[in-house]
Amino acid sequence: MKALWSVPGLALVFALLAGCVTINIYFPTAAAEEAARAIVRDALQLPEGGEAAPAPQSRAPAEDRVAVDGAGAPVLAWVLERLVSPAAAQNPDLQIESPAINRIRASMRERAPQLATHFRSGAIGFGENAEVAIRDLSEVPLRDRAGLQQLVSEENADRDALYREIARANDRPEWEPRIRETFARVWVEEAPSGYWYQDGGQWRQK
Repeated sequence: MKALWSVPGLALVFALLAGCVTINIYFPTAAAEEAARAIVRDALQLPEGGEAAPAPQSRAPAEDRVAVDGAGAPVLAWVLERLVSPAAAQNPDLQIESPAINRIRASMRERAPQLATHFRSGAIGFGENAEVAIRDLSEVPLRDRAGLQQLVSEENADRDALYREIARANDRPEWEPRIRETFARVWVEEAPSGYWYQDGGQWRQK
């Protein structure tokens, strides 16, 4: 490994770090899924101890630790393994407790019974971006449609804030897309039978 610290070796390392390299270090995939499942069950007001959703196929640990696009991945991985705290690598966790997160979750719980009625009718469903989408307004009386649109807008504002605040609570704002991606999958997995969700731009019923 001595060659790494030669002038050409250092030049390669810094070039890789400064170039077009995509790095995603230590996103706690398992902890994020567990947290999302707890929050989703709470928001949907699902009973505890119900049938568990099928566990998705886990990704290789190395992929969560260091994902690199481009040449020189082994060298860059070697450097990053020594820059990241061993404690962070061995004990990945996700913080989901903060005053802001607790307020958002309370707001979502309060709204849940109204949303459930429209989920069951098929008027709304789960969008692919971890938000609620209006599917069929014809399922709602004309006089109630504006109220439903307002309800969906408020729910999506809370969901956007939730994903952002979870990333912020962990001092990792760059995790927000991964958190949203995890929630998008878990909302559908935990949804009761009969709810609708988007898949590849098409509506499907669970």
